[in-house]
Amino acid sequence: MTDTDTDTQDPADTTGNPVAPAPVGARTAAEVITPALVARLGAGIVGSGSTVSHAPFTGERLTELPASAPEDVVTAFARARVAQRAWAQRPVRQRAAVLLRFHDLVLRRQFEVLDLIQLETGKARLHAFEEVLSVAVAARHYGRRAPAYLKPRGHLGAIPALTKVTELRRPRGVVGQIAPWNYPLELSIGDALPAFVAGNAVVMKPDTETALTGLWARELLIEAGLPEDVWQMVVGDGPVIGPAVVELADYVSFTGSTRTGREVAQKAAARLVGCSLELGGKNAMLVLPDADLDKAAAGAVRGAFSSAGQLCISIERLYVHESVADAFLERFTARTKAMRLGNSLEYGADMGSLVSRQQLDTVSRHVEEAVSKGATVLAGGRARPDAGPLFYEPTILDGVEPPMAVCAEETFGPVVSVYRYSSEDAAVAMANATPYGLNSSVWSRSARHAHRVAARLNTGTVNVNEGYASAYGSVQAPMGGMGDSGLGRRHGSEGILKYTEAQTIAHQRLLPMGPAFGMDDERHAAMMSRSLKALKALRFR
Repeated sequence: MTDTDTDTQDPADTTGNPVAPAPVGARTAAEVITPALVARLGAGIVGSGSTVSHAPFTGERLTELPASAPEDVVTAFARARVAQRAWAQRPVRQRAAVLLRFHDLVLRRQFEVLDLIQLETGKARLHAFEEVLSVAVAARHYGRRAPAYLKPRGHLGAIPALTKVTELRRPRGVVGQIAPWNYPLELSIGDALPAFVAGNAVVMKPDTETALTGLWARELLIEAGLPEDVWQMVVGDGPVIGPAVVELADYVSFTGSTRTGREVAQKAAARLVGCSLELGGKNAMLVLPDADLDKAAAGAVRGAFSSAGQLCISIERLYVHESVADAFLERFTARTKAMRLGNSLEYGADMGSLVSRQQLDTVSRHVEEAVSKGATVLAGGRARPDAGPLFYEPTILDGVEPPMAVCAEETFGPVVSVYRYSSEDAAVAMANATPYGLNSSVWSRSARHAHRVAARLNTGTVNVNEGYASAYGSVQAPMGGMGDSGLGRRHGSEGILKYTEAQTIAHQRLLPMGPAFGMDDERHAAMMSRSLKALKALRFR
C-alpha cells in the first residue's frame, strides 16, 4: 500500500491496521475530568487568565484551566524563593522520605493518572503506563540514594594530614523547568524529583495541552509531604511566559526541540546560570547479521511506535544487514500491520493517536514527500480518521534517500525508514551521520560483538537487544544526548548533582601554606619540591 493522499481517503475505508473496540461501559472524558477535579487541580496554577486544552482522541474540547501571564511568573518565583529556604533546611533524609511516600501513592492511584495521560496525549494505555513506571523508579532511586549523593565528602588536601578538605553540595535555589507535552508525567515530575530532594524549589511550565497530568503529580507530591509553595505551576504559551521562567531561574531544565533549546541555552548563558537540555533525536537501530530476527522485529515495533513515535528516544532509522534484510522485514512488516489502533481508556490497543494537527501534518508531509521521490511504503502510510481525527498508521518506508526530509529531519511520529548495509563500518558511519546523538539500538546474539559496535555510536545511550527502555529505565546510569540532542544528563548522580552547587571548605591545620619556622622563600620552595617528589613516590593522588 503506497497511497498516502489523506485528503482523498475514504473515511469508510478501514483496511489496514485494525481498530481495537472500546470495551462496553468504557469511561468517557466527561466522567474522568469533572468540574470538581478541574477546580481542585487548577487551583495549583499561578494565574487568572484561561486556556483551553483538547482531547486528541476526538479533537473535542477537554477542559479549561487558569493561564499565567509574565507577572504571574514573577509571583511564582517569589513564593518559591521563600519556601525554598525552609525546605533546604530540612535534613536530606526527610526530603527523601517524601519521594518514597510519593512512590507508593503513584502506584496505588495510577488508574487516575493513566486516564489523564491518555486523554491529554492520545496514547495507548500501555504507553501511558510506561510513564508511571519511570516516575516510580525515579522516586524510589532518589528516595533511597539521595542521602549518599548529597553527603559531605572528604578529599585529600594540599598537604596530607595538615589540610582537611570537605566538599558540600548546596541547592541552587529555584529551578525553572519547562516540560513538554509528549510525556507529561515522566518529563515533569520525573525531572523535578531530584531537584526537590536536593533542596530546591521548582517553578514549572508544563505544556498547555497536558497540564492536568503535571498538576495531578503536584497534588500527590504535596500529599506525600512536599510543602505546597515549593512547587509552583505556571501555564501559558511558551513564547509568552517561557522567557520569564528562564530569566528568573537559578538553573533551567528544558525538554523540547533543538531550536528552542538553543534559545534557552543562550538566555541562560547570558545570565551565567546553568541549564540541562534534552532535545531532538534521529535515533538509529542496527540489526547485525547474527541478530535474533524475531526478537529484533518485536523490538523494532516497540522502539519505533511506542507513544505513536512521539518520543525523543524512539527509533526513526533502521539499518539492517543485507544478508538478513528480507527475512527481518518480512517479520517486522507483519507485526506492524497487525498492530491495533485504539482510543479507549483501557488496555488492549497497540498504538494510540498523535497529539495535534501539527504532528499529523508533519508525519503526512514526510511520508508523502518520500513516496513522491521514490520511497516505498511497506506498511501503513496514511491517516486513519475512522479511528480518530489525529490517528496515523504505524509506517515503514523503504528506499529512503538523503534528499527526502524523512531521511534527516526528526519526524516525531510513527514512521521508520529502513536502510540496508553491507559492512559494519558502513552501518556505524550511517548511524553517526546526523547532528543528533540521543539514543541508538544494536541487535546481536553476541554480547561482545554488540558492545563493540555500541561503543562506536555517538549517542548518549545505546540499548543492546532493546529499543530504548533498558537504558532509560536504568536510573542509576546517566541518560542524555550528544551534539544537537542536548546538554547535561538526567538520572544517576549527574541527574541530581546538576541541581546543586559544589562548595569546597579547606581547613588548614598546624602549618601555614607559606614559609614557616624561619625559612626563607628559597628553602621553602626546595622543601616543597622534595615533598612533591615524595608524594609521587608514595603514589598519592
